Amino acid sequence: MWRALNRKRIGYASFAAITGGGYYLYNKAIVKRRPQPYQQRLATISPELFMSETYTDASNTIQLEGLSDRPHTLWTPPSRKEMLNMLNNGESKEPPFDILIIGGGATGSGTALDAATRGLKVALVERDDFASGTSSRSTKLVHGGVRYLEKAIKELDYEQFKLVKEALHERATFLHIAPYISYQLPIMLPIYKWWQVPYFWIGSKCYDMLAGREAVESSYFLTRGKALEVFPWLNKDKLVAAMVYYDGQHNDARMNVAIALTAISLGAVVANHVEVKKLAKNEEGKVSGAYVKDTLTGEEWLIRAKGVINATGAFTDSIRSMDDPRNENIVAPSSGVHVTLPNYYSPRKMGMIDPSTSDGRVIFFLPWEGNTIAGTTDSPTELTYNPMPKEEEIQWILDEIKRYLSPDIKVRRGDVLAAWSGIRPLVRDPYAKNTSELVRSHMIYVSNSNLITIAGGKWTTYRAMAKETVDKAIEILGLKPQNECLTEKARLIGSHGDSKTMFIKLIQQFGLETETAQHLVNSYGDRAWAVAALSKPTGKRWPVFGQRISPFYPYIEAEVRYAVRREYACTLVDVIARRTRLSFLNAQATLESLPRIIEIMSEELEWSSERQTQEFDKAVEFLFTMGLPKPKEKLTINKVRIESSKRSENGVLYSRSQFQPEELASFQKVFSDLDISGDGRIMTSDLEKALVLVEYSIPKNTLNSIISEAKFDREDSIEFEEFLEFMSDVKEAQLKHAFPEIVDYQIGKHEQKRIPIERSSGGV
Repeated sequence: MWRALNRKRIGYASFAAITGGGYYLYNKAIVKRRPQPYQQRLATISPELFMSETYTDASNTIQLEGLSDRPHTLWTPPSRKEMLNMLNNGESKEPPFDILIIGGGATGSGTALDAATRGLKVALVERDDFASGTSSRSTKLVHGGVRYLEKAIKELDYEQFKLVKEALHERATFLHIAPYISYQLPIMLPIYKWWQVPYFWIGSKCYDMLAGREAVESSYFLTRGKALEVFPWLNKDKLVAAMVYYDGQHNDARMNVAIALTAISLGAVVANHVEVKKLAKNEEGKVSGAYVKDTLTGEEWLIRAKGVINATGAFTDSIRSMDDPRNENIVAPSSGVHVTLPNYYSPRKMGMIDPSTSDGRVIFFLPWEGNTIAGTTDSPTELTYNPMPKEEEIQWILDEIKRYLSPDIKVRRGDVLAAWSGIRPLVRDPYAKNTSELVRSHMIYVSNSNLITIAGGKWTTYRAMAKETVDKAIEILGLKPQNECLTEKARLIGSHGDSKTMFIKLIQQFGLETETAQHLVNSYGDRAWAVAALSKPTGKRWPVFGQRISPFYPYIEAEVRYAVRREYACTLVDVIARRTRLSFLNAQATLESLPRIIEIMSEELEWSSERQTQEFDKAVEFLFTMGLPKPKEKLTINKVRIESSKRSENGVLYSRSQFQPEELASFQKVFSDLDISGDGRIMTSDLEKALVLVEYSIPKNTLNSIISEAKFDREDSIEFEEFLEFMSDVKEAQLKHAFPEIVDYQIGKHEQKRIPIERSSGGV
C-alpha cells in the first residue's frame, strides 16, 4: 500500500503537516470569545490542494461527521514567539487577561483549559516546561485508590469514602476525554493466606460497585494455577490465589502536553520557560499580574491580569512568599521514587500491587511503555528542582520485588534502566486548628490580596481541582464566564479521530514498523498523521519511513521535529523527558541518542555550537537524576557519538539475531549462576564458561576478537545488558560462519525467487 504513496503525494502530505491546520471552529460559539489574534489565524486546508491518500485518511471526514468541535489533525498552534508577544501587552489600559495561571503542570494546565472552555481570557506561564515537576514523575496510574477505600471502611471514614468516589468518577472522565493516551489496566493482587480470599474479593467488588455506571471492567478471582499462568514470575511458595481488579494508566507527561495544547486551541495564551520573578499589585493591594522573565532570552516584562492563580505544586510556597513574606509554608514535600526495569519483569498487559510491604507501604509493579516500572516510596525530602533518587530507596524497592518474585529470578541493581524521584506536594490547611495535620485531598486558599492557591490532590482528580479553582476565581474576581464548565465532556486534542485500527493505516501509508505506528497512535492520537508526515525515508526496504532515535525503543526522529514545531519543545531535556519518555525508560539509551537529537533540534532552532554544548551538558546533568551513573571523565558530544556509533552497530546485530524467549531465559539463568556475589555483574574471565553453559561454540580467536572489540578485556566484570551484547556478537559470528554453507546449499538445491514489491513488507 505504501508504494501507492508516491513522491508527489508524500510532498503534499508533508506540506500539509508542516503548514496546514489553523484553528478549528468550536461549534458552541467558543470561537466568538477568542482573543483577536486567534481569529486572525483561523484557516483551513483546502481538500482540493491536498487530496492525497494520506490527507484523506487524516481528515477522516466520514468517520468524524458531526464532530465540528475537533481541532484538525494537521492543526498548527501559534509559535512560542507569537505567544510571548501576546503575553507582552503592557500598553493596554485594561488587563488583557481575566486570569494569569502560574504553573504548567497537570493542575495549572487543567485550570487553563477549564477557563478557556468558559470563554475567559486566560494566560499561563511555566518556569521550566509542561510537566517538568511532579506531573511527569508519577506512578502513571489513573485510579480511585483501593487502599484509600480499605482505610475508609476500616475507620468508617465518610470523607475518605467520598474522596474515593470522586476519584472513580474522574477516572471515568479521564479515560473518556483522552482515550488514546489513557487506558484500562488489570492489576493483580496476590493472596498468600486463605482467610484473605473473601477479604480481598469483597474489597474488589466494593471498588467496582462504588464506581457504579462508570466502572471499568469487573474484578475477578484467579486460582493459584491461573495466577501463575498469567504471572509466571510470582513466588509460588504459599501462594493460594489472586484477585484482579481494574484501574487506569496513562502517559503522564504526554497527557499534560495534550491538556496544554487543547487549552491553546481554545484561545489560552500559554508559554513555557517563562519564570515569575515578582507579583504585581494594584493600589488596593490586590494581586494584578506578575513580572516575568523569559529564561531562554533573559527578556523581562509585566503580564497584567484581573487575578492570579498559583498552581505551582511542590513550589507553592515560593509564590505565596512573593505575595506575603510572612506566610508560613503549607507544603510538606514527600519523595516518591520509582525504578524502571526490563520488560521481562512483568506481563505486557497486567500490573501487580503489593498491599503490605515490609514497612506497611504499598508498592506497584506495572508494565509501561514497553518496560516495567516499580514504586513508589514515601519519605520526607528537601525541595529541589531536580530531585535525586536515593540509593537506599532504590534498593528498598528491589528488595520488595524480590519478596514477590520466584527465587529463580535474581533482582539485581544492574537491571535498573532508570530511576527517578518525584516530589509529592502534601499540604497543610492554614485555617485548621491543628496546622500540622496534612490535607487528604487538595486545598484552595485565597490570600488577603486575592492570590488564589490550589495545592495538593493527585493526577486523577486534576480536572475536578481545576473546576473548583476556576469557580473560586469567578467568585472572588467577579468574572463573567460565557458558560458553565465543559471539561467533563470536551475531548483532548488528538482524541476525536482516534481508533484502534489507525496504526494499520499508518503502516500501509508510510511503511512504518508496527511497533512505531502503534506508539505514534498511543502518544498522539489522530495527530499521528502529522508526525508520520514529517518522517524522512530510512533508505531501507523496510521500514520505509520512521528512523528510530534509539534502536531499542519506537521513538522516531520525526517526533523531535514535531515536538519543536507543534509542542513548544525548546530544550534537549524537553524532548528526552516530556515529549518522548526515553529518559524515563532507559537513561543509558537516552545518553547515546543525545548527539542525533541535538543535530535535529539544531536544524530546527538554529543552535550554535556553543548552545549545543550547553544543551548537552544540561541533558547529561538531568540524566544523572534519572539514574545514569556518573562517569570518571567528563562526557562530550563527540565522545558519546563515537561510543553510541559502536553500540548502534551492536544494536543492528542484536536486532538481526533477536533472541527467542527461551534463549533469554537461558542467558538470564547462566548469568545468575555466574553472578556469585549477587551484585548484578559477572567476571569477564567467565565469558568462555558462559558459552559452554549455553552450548554456543565459536573459534577461540573469534571469541578473543569479540571480547577485545567490546573492550571487555579492559574491565574486570560486566552487567547483564553487556552480557546480552556479547551473546549477540557471538550469535552473529555463528551465523557468519554458517552462511557460506547455507548459500552453497540454496544455490545447489533451490532456484532463488525474486520477492514481489507488493510483498516486501513480509505479507503473504
